[in-house]
Amino acid sequence: MAESFGSDAERYDRARPHYPQALVDRIVAASPGPDVLDVGCGTGIVARQFEAAGSRVLGVDVDARMADLARKRGLDVEVASFEAWDPAGRTFDAVVSGQTWHWVDPVAGAAVAAQALRPRGLLALFWNAGQPGPEVAHAFTEVYRRVLPDSLAARQGSVPAVDGYAPLCAKAADGIREAGAFAEPEQWRYDWDQSYTRDEWLDQLPTQGAFTRLPQARLEDVLAGVGAAIDAAGGSFTMHYATLAVTATRTAGTSPPR
Repeated sequence: MAESFGSDAERYDRARPHYPQALVDRIVAASPGPDVLDVGCGTGIVARQFEAAGSRVLGVDVDARMADLARKRGLDVEVASFEAWDPAGRTFDAVVSGQTWHWVDPVAGAAVAAQALRPRGLLALFWNAGQPGPEVAHAFTEVYRRVLPDSLAARQGSVPAVDGYAPLCAKAADGIREAGAFAEPEQWRYDWDQSYTRDEWLDQLPTQGAFTRLPQARLEDVLAGVGAAIDAAGGSFTMHYATLAVTATRTAGTSPPR
């Protein structure tokens, strides 16, 4: 599934949400310098935010299609799984990963990040957890249960979005601890809202992991049902996002084994 997002890289780049500016600013302020490594950079959504904040960014992504689009947007990208990526002696002030670290082995990934970080460098892993208001959320869930009864989307509808991401954060923090090269991880949270029209949400929905590999006919059924639900809500809705971050500072000392 990690390599399914590049099937429509242009849509992914256009429709996926960004991250709170306060998060970017805090990471930049906590880093000892401007050099940033973006793990699972995709099309460069995170990288462009850091570049706008004055950082120099190198991206790493497993999907050549995503990397190609990021390069067209001006980002320097290397194609590799992060666990197998070689820093080749290069070091960075921050290693960041937006909406991606759950595809990385948490211990091996933290070990590679430690090798790539300068002393006091920051590892920052973050996810957007989005949930609409109760009425819209219920309407969406009814569509998923009808069209995709055994899917993750149908099962997640009754669970607060933040609860679904809490295990990812815990697993990331455990991996950082096991790597043995970081101070105790911290967790940050930023709450924010974004409004979507019907067309905007239907543009984003096919980029989500629950839908990237659906047969076209089944996807069209989902989009029709979700579109009707948004129409019934007045043609737009507000998504309530919580951006959850796990961060840790690289300690001085020897690099962990790979």
